[in-house]
Amino acid sequence: MGKIIAFANQKGGVGKTTTCINLSAYIAAMGKKVLVVDMDPQGNATSGLGIDKNADINSLYDSIAGDVAIEDVVKRTAFPRLDIIPATVDLAGAEIELVQMNNREKVVKEVLSKLKDSYDFITIDCPPSLGLLTVNALTACDTVAIPIQCEFFPLEGLAQLMNTIKLVKKHLNPDIDIEGVILTMKDSRSNFVSEVSQEIRRYFGKKVYETAIPRNIRLAEAPSHGLPILKYDPKSKGAIAYLELAEEVLDRCKISYNKITKFTKI
Repeated sequence: MGKIIAFANQKGGVGKTTTCINLSAYIAAMGKKVLVVDMDPQGNATSGLGIDKNADINSLYDSIAGDVAIEDVVKRTAFPRLDIIPATVDLAGAEIELVQMNNREKVVKEVLSKLKDSYDFITIDCPPSLGLLTVNALTACDTVAIPIQCEFFPLEGLAQLMNTIKLVKKHLNPDIDIEGVILTMKDSRSNFVSEVSQEIRRYFGKKVYETAIPRNIRLAEAPSHGLPILKYDPKSKGAIAYLELAEEVLDRCKISYNKITKFTKI
């Protein structure tokens, strides 16, 4: 049965989608079957994996609305063992429709339960908000991965996210846990960034991954080409960081995997 990890942070621009895409791609390259679920109406994870979100395709919205079976929404990407449930702009209307549904917080959990046995990992790219879509993701997942940009404002909004997770744990998903905290867009030359990093590590302790993701222009460019960084530029600092993060994630999960040599284009 696959492990469901939600990538969540209501603060936009912290590297959430970038982390979801690239971590998923590396884990797939290491021999695991991975499904990315794009729950952000902006559809950035969808286009970042080479799927045209403006095309006439079925999306997560169609399954939430009950129009299409979830198995018929899953699309193969160009990368082995990596599939995606795409998002289109229609997903923005799902928040409104969910309000009127019975067990509205558990609709996505029910949909994804039909796919758990088919994948080693299901990763969910949550929208940058704490609305019903994100609550659905938190209710459906086993654990939450929290990407945090090493700056003051993203840190300031962290308490709100942690409170939401606490409420979900109390009322909707008692087994939810923090998978880990990922430091993103880290500029090691900045003393302030180091101070913020230390503050995050004090708060979360061992939940913070040792691997931090640096600021890297190649990481920013890759999604516009519809490619994860392991395809776009495996020699970049960003690619090496995500490879090391994927190894750390799987090691913590005590899951064996195929080793990938650095700089290897998958």
